[in-house]
Amino acid sequence: MTKEKIGFIGTGVMGRSMAGHMLRAGHPVYVYTRTKEKADDLLAQGAVWVHSPKEMAGLVDVVITMVGYPADVQAIYFGDEGLIANGRPGLVLIDMTTSTPTLAVEINQAAKIRGIDTLDAPVSGGDVGAKQAKLTIMVGGDKAVYHKTLPIFEKMGSNCTYLGEAGSGQHTKMANQIAIAGTMIGICEAFVYAEKAGLEPEAVLATISAGAASSWSMVNYMPRIFAGDFAPGFYIKHFVKDMTIALDEAEKLGMITPGLSTVKKMYDELVERGESESGTQALYKYWD
Repeated sequence: MTKEKIGFIGTGVMGRSMAGHMLRAGHPVYVYTRTKEKADDLLAQGAVWVHSPKEMAGLVDVVITMVGYPADVQAIYFGDEGLIANGRPGLVLIDMTTSTPTLAVEINQAAKIRGIDTLDAPVSGGDVGAKQAKLTIMVGGDKAVYHKTLPIFEKMGSNCTYLGEAGSGQHTKMANQIAIAGTMIGICEAFVYAEKAGLEPEAVLATISAGAASSWSMVNYMPRIFAGDFAPGFYIKHFVKDMTIALDEAEKLGMITPGLSTVKKMYDELVERGESESGTQALYKYWD
């Protein structure tokens, strides 16, 4: 049976690994990114370069977008050169960027007019999850389209869930990011405290990570922090973007978010210190 032709727009820290899984599964893969050099390793593995979203829309069965910001998503999907204007009926567009629920709904409505299917499917799991194909994938859109594309999602993630109509995936990701914001301040405060109390941080980690305080972020980020490794599995600049979206959406829901607001201010300060390109674990530096 012929496998779907998969287009990937965005081959950064996570998109590169996700596209690689598609290649290894035997899918023809077409890639586009603003900086072609970021796709060199995929091209060496057999991916095909295309020059624009417009060109890609006419070549593939499914387009997956994994870019930085809602403005990037807007530019890729809309306009005369965008995916929607140049896609044919039956094309499936999957935005795996963490973007706004409002934009996900707008994309779905505009694409439906042209007979194009869309899903919003943001992910969690960072660079490690992307490399190991163990991402958590949160999907909104038409349920039948979700089931149709589930085999593709399963090549990139180990936990894929359908959450509801268009925008539901993005709303779920906002809940995820709110939880992570609280977790990051918790683990960083805990280990700064342990250090100031004269404890051996690695021994504290081995102890409390075996109990109720444990979390994915603690187990995966604290060893990096101990090693002075603040390279991005997930960029601070992108987390600030996500928290901004979550704060905006919470305001629309009439909800106050004191925890999220506090953590956002802390990360904003790190950005001012020049840490925007660091990984989210660099919150530990806030206490420097």
